[in-house]
Amino acid sequence: MRAYVITGPGTGSVTEVPAPQPRPDGVVVEISKVGVCGTDIELFDGSMAYLHDGNARYPLIIGHEWAGRVVDAGAEVDPSWVGRRVTGDTMLGCGQCVRCTSGRAHVCRTRYEVGVRGGWPGALAERLALPAGALYAVPDSIDDVRAAMIEPAGNAWRAFDAGGVVAGERLLILGPGTIGLLCAMFARAAGVEVHMAGREGRSLRFARTLGFDGVWTTDTLPELPWHGVVDASSAAHFPRLAVDLIEPGRRVALVGLAGLPSTIDTRDVALKDVTLAGILGGSAGLRPAIDAFANGTVDPGPLVSSIVPMEAATDILAGRPIPGVGSGPKTVIDVAPGSRR
Repeated sequence: MRAYVITGPGTGSVTEVPAPQPRPDGVVVEISKVGVCGTDIELFDGSMAYLHDGNARYPLIIGHEWAGRVVDAGAEVDPSWVGRRVTGDTMLGCGQCVRCTSGRAHVCRTRYEVGVRGGWPGALAERLALPAGALYAVPDSIDDVRAAMIEPAGNAWRAFDAGGVVAGERLLILGPGTIGLLCAMFARAAGVEVHMAGREGRSLRFARTLGFDGVWTTDTLPELPWHGVVDASSAAHFPRLAVDLIEPGRRVALVGLAGLPSTIDTRDVALKDVTLAGILGGSAGLRPAIDAFANGTVDPGPLVSSIVPMEAATDILAGRPIPGVGSGPKTVIDVAPGSRR
């Protein structure tokens, strides 16, 4: 099969690799669409932390935001999965340790992360092998492009949920990228007053087109009581800003990752009685994301700037200009049969 293989920092190409076979408890999915995220870019340029701590190594096949159709199943799998449109969890725990058995498989010490950690090949390929237990059926009301955004939406839903805000309250989201925008969409759908903040530029200008209650730079941010704050940015100073801005006794959700360590004065956290919640992976948010996409309360479609063939992956990952790209933050790669061009 054809797959996009990264062989070293800044080096990757579409090449032929052996097609996967299903494990007894697994399936093989024919991939249709794959979303590109910041983690993929870090794996491509060599800056991803897992490359430096031994949890990832080249060569690797990236891709953890995807949609496809089951084409083969192992002997232990319900055969009704074959032919169904699906997406899947990225975080694959061992299933045996106390973290897995207590519902925390996404932080299993020996977990695989599809296309990211532990050498499990990702979805930027014509076919992907996956345990059947990681599958989520995709309703017909969600097209493949939107289905490929269920995984980041799961992260965004978890961040919104961790912020602890309810209808009529005010949420501030730092960082107008894909996760931040999806988080804002979930909050708006729940009746929350939604504000976003970031650096002036293309991303913030795009956020202003989506009709949120306020979109600001950090310099123009009004002095309002923020009942919840989500940091969905890659700025090392934003977690401290979030603690400074949050109302006492409320919650800050941290879903963004900076390239440098962030510094928070824990005295401020304690004296304001603030709860900090870290978010790793979308596992617990995948079902709510699917439901919101299916019933139309959240539509991720406007966030997609372009749909490109697999052969354009190097240009996308390297940040090179692509003709005809829109202003949204998400690029989707078309892997479906017949898409090669």
